[in-house]
Amino acid sequence: MPLIDLPLAKLKHYRGRNPKPTDFERYWDQALKEMRAVDPQVELVKSDFQTPVADCFDLYFTGVRKARIHAKYIRPRNCPKPHPAVLQFHGYTGNAGEWNDKLNYAALGFSVAALDCRGQGGTSEDTGGIKGTTYRGHIIRGLNDCPDQLLFRHIFLDTAQLARIVMGLPEVDAGRVGAMGGSQGGGLTLACVALEPRIRRAAPMFPFLSDYKRVWEMDLAVSAYEELKTFFRLFDPRHEREAEIFCRLGYIDVQHLAPRIRARVLMGTGLMDTVCPPSTQFAAYNKIRSSKAMVLYPDFGHEGLPGFQDRAFQFMAKL
Repeated sequence: MPLIDLPLAKLKHYRGRNPKPTDFERYWDQALKEMRAVDPQVELVKSDFQTPVADCFDLYFTGVRKARIHAKYIRPRNCPKPHPAVLQFHGYTGNAGEWNDKLNYAALGFSVAALDCRGQGGTSEDTGGIKGTTYRGHIIRGLNDCPDQLLFRHIFLDTAQLARIVMGLPEVDAGRVGAMGGSQGGGLTLACVALEPRIRRAAPMFPFLSDYKRVWEMDLAVSAYEELKTFFRLFDPRHEREAEIFCRLGYIDVQHLAPRIRARVLMGTGLMDTVCPPSTQFAAYNKIRSSKAMVLYPDFGHEGLPGFQDRAFQFMAKL
């Protein structure tokens, strides 16, 4: 097998390159405190899309910094209460997706909540107010400002807020909730289950938002990570602040959140992934202390991993 990264034997022990800020735990404890102080003002609006087996709603809530956030919510009909639920997170720049592709979980007796990330391809609000560029992406948004202004801080908190809301619904058993997603959705899955440790199962696929410095050192700041290069070219062309910048990115690096995870984890990884390099995924996976398993695809990159979604479905079904 050709290699684009470390040999598998080394990947299994790789612990990441991006620095962790010294106040990382306090940073996220304070962020969660801010989130919990927000009145989410939850609103469920019946969607035009309906089915005989499930009721479909547009779910709105207020996140940190007064952003109004949208998610699609599907509730199975004629199902015992309380029942399990699954949270779904989409890829970078995307949205919550179609209603119909969530009905498999509704047919299994799950409620389903799929988030629209603020400022991306859905209808969630981005309240802005950030100094510096927002050109080409959200990783670098707020990077020249106070660390509390990092946009992905707010998006990570949105995932945890959605989890809290769903767990509080009368039809949902808060002890039987899972989370899943691919690429950015994989990274948000890890962030969500780290920040809401009551979640029982997580099925991330090739997670994004991990080990930024490793991406840079591999010269793979292209595609999804291209904005890292954009930032340096615009604001630090001689890399005089490089150490500071990567340390600040550490606040929104999911590998550093991974030790908080209590959920059982099933991760899918392609060893030929040049978008989210395998080592960056292992950096997060190797820090997870809960029960975990990784499904490897030696010849696959950042693409559909045959059989993984079926395996994730069966994994969630055990809830």
